[in-house]
Amino acid sequence: MTPGAEQADRKGRGRRIILWRHGQTSWNVERRFQGTTDVELTETGLGQARRAARLLASLKPDAIIASDLQRAARTAAELAALTGLEVTHDEGLRETYAGVWQGLTHDEIIARYGEEYGAWKRGEAVRRGGGELETEVADRAAPVVLRHADKLPENGTLVVTSHGGTIRTTIGRLLGLEPRHWESLGGLSNCCWSVLGEGARGWRLLEHNAGTLPEPVLGDDD
Repeated sequence: MTPGAEQADRKGRGRRIILWRHGQTSWNVERRFQGTTDVELTETGLGQARRAARLLASLKPDAIIASDLQRAARTAAELAALTGLEVTHDEGLRETYAGVWQGLTHDEIIARYGEEYGAWKRGEAVRRGGGELETEVADRAAPVVLRHADKLPENGTLVVTSHGGTIRTTIGRLLGLEPRHWESLGGLSNCCWSVLGEGARGWRLLEHNAGTLPEPVLGDDD
């Protein structure tokens, strides 16, 4: 490899993407599917965001982007307040739209749409509630993340504040996993995050569901 090619190969390799799930909402506690419904944080969720923001601020992020739904936007605002960075909001980072599933509890979904739920859990391409496919969520979210990651300086860090399902599909897409294997990544607890680092072969998973001692995953991606 020529020196110029080696330098190009190394360019951007220390970049990180931190994918941070929003804090707790009342619908998370009720195990009610949120999807694109704009549910606000609980007081507990706000406290989670403040605690996590202090940890993430220590990583000295270069940029913050977030879903425009208020549970993610409010979570991101806590990190922005500590870092002085502006948050760029993008609807492409919203949670999966799930049609008639939205607003239903986990038990209600299984009772009414058990076959559809089972097919989704088996890794089949399912429009939950008549909404989006997981691949369609990745189609809209992953390019947003990559566009902002491309703007990072060498060894720079991007924080993406989003939702459990959207984060999982984005990680799966960036790692090059087949969609039927995305479920193997597991969910994120409220206000926990995953870290992708850029290496010679592309993005790789460095941490998953980090930020606290293990907690139950409450939410749409459970």
